[in-house]
Amino acid sequence: MSLEPIPALDLREGRVVRLRQGDYARQTDYAVDAVVQARRYRDAGARWLHVVDLDGARSGRLDNLRTIEAMARLGFALQAGGGVRGSDDLVRLFEAGVQRVVVGSVAVRDPACVGEWIARHGAERIVVALDTRFVDGAWRLSASGWTEPVAATLDALAPRFAEAGARHLLCTDIDRDGMLAGPNLALYAHLGVLVPTLDVQASGGVRDLGDIRALAATPAAAVILGRCLLEGRVDLSEALTC
Repeated sequence: MSLEPIPALDLREGRVVRLRQGDYARQTDYAVDAVVQARRYRDAGARWLHVVDLDGARSGRLDNLRTIEAMARLGFALQAGGGVRGSDDLVRLFEAGVQRVVVGSVAVRDPACVGEWIARHGAERIVVALDTRFVDGAWRLSASGWTEPVAATLDALAPRFAEAGARHLLCTDIDRDGMLAGPNLALYAHLGVLVPTLDVQASGGVRDLGDIRALAATPAAAVILGRCLLEGRVDLSEALTC
């Protein structure tokens, strides 16, 4: 399986930002228009764009839906999440032109509900997001934009979604996210054994083409590229061909 680079844009009040380790108080703003930047990624050859509504992730509302709609009109595939709490939110994103909806907080709080969504809409339309950090010997999960730790573990929930028929799993190492410290290769190797039927999207820590090549040697199917693209550390065209 080849590794697919997916550029990412995180939105806060319509602006492109990045957080460090999911901390809303450690935000970097980028002086780019979100839709213009999305168009650049499309023109560089990306097939997919990953969008996170950071406001929605905390509030439980689709606060940046208009910007997401504008991105969807650019004509390439969009996966988006943040603020999805019920089936109505799911439908609103589909109607806005989103091909795959990313569900995180609901996935850890009510996995049975997400299993029903997968059965109703199809495995290609849902990305299960399990965002994790290694604490006390286990991969612990978080919700509500990573502001709320939960009792569930990655090893308990990921196989449950595989059994429910999920296809896509986005897994972020929270401690590496936005830190340019390199991806956690061991985490994605672990997931390859734990849930071999899932297409895992690796997220967090990528700093250069070498990291992308290293991830290509793991079972991961895709890699999310955020800060490294915005700061020019990685050229998307090169990432797509490396």
